[in-house]
Amino acid sequence: MCETCGCGNPDGFKIHGPYNTHSHGEDHVHEHEHDHGHDHTHSHMHSHDDDHQHSHDQTHQKTVKLNIDILSANNLTAGMNRRFFEGRRVLCLNMVSSPGSGKTTILEKTIISLIPSKKIYVIEGDQQTHLDADRIAKTGATAIQINTGSGCHLDSKMVETALEKLDIGTNSILFIENVGNLVCPAMFDLGEQKRVVVVSTTEGEDKPVKYPNMFETSHLCIINKSDLLPYVDFRLEEFIKNCRIVNTDLEIITVSAKTGEGMDKWFAWIFNQLKK
Repeated sequence: MCETCGCGNPDGFKIHGPYNTHSHGEDHVHEHEHDHGHDHTHSHMHSHDDDHQHSHDQTHQKTVKLNIDILSANNLTAGMNRRFFEGRRVLCLNMVSSPGSGKTTILEKTIISLIPSKKIYVIEGDQQTHLDADRIAKTGATAIQINTGSGCHLDSKMVETALEKLDIGTNSILFIENVGNLVCPAMFDLGEQKRVVVVSTTEGEDKPVKYPNMFETSHLCIINKSDLLPYVDFRLEEFIKNCRIVNTDLEIITVSAKTGEGMDKWFAWIFNQLKK
């Protein structure tokens, strides 16, 4: 899974905020950093006359068991997050994408449109900086930033910790902007009601078949940057066909966060989720 890229250390994250346009004073940082490294040297003597196939099997078994344990613990916390959202009547949407798809711009435009009628909160996920949380706070929403460090995705424990600081009100909307990555975030349930995958017309139309887990586990696909369609080699029909190969139930909306084209359909989709 991701134990080789740093995601095997779930405690190595920092939370900044919350931020909003009415906040005053200094930024308070709630840090979770734990060094689990051990500088122990172990000496083992092995006979080279033996068959070492069993050691490779044991390594594989340990890796599989570690993956199962990580996902089991994550799913347990995700279930508690989901019950929290249900109890407070909070619509939680997990926004996932590759880097540069325009998630943050979509969120900015969405919040500006919806905030007159709904209280909105945002959890931002990035490896470093709180630039996106600063951008979101300017829209009037309350935002909190999770820095994952070497981690390439958010997990349910990070979200649970952020929720303790956000103090989310009832009948509100929570957007979680996940780390830009189409691989690992697909495996980690955060407790959201719906998962929304965002792609852009500057990406290839083969993304759904190259990253099937993400599109298979998503409920809605937003195709952003439709204003660039006349200038790029993105075949919209081919992309939609590939989506249907992976997930026949996936809803698809084409938008341009820059020009506003199609954004009304996205807003209508959100309001439909609030009615459920």
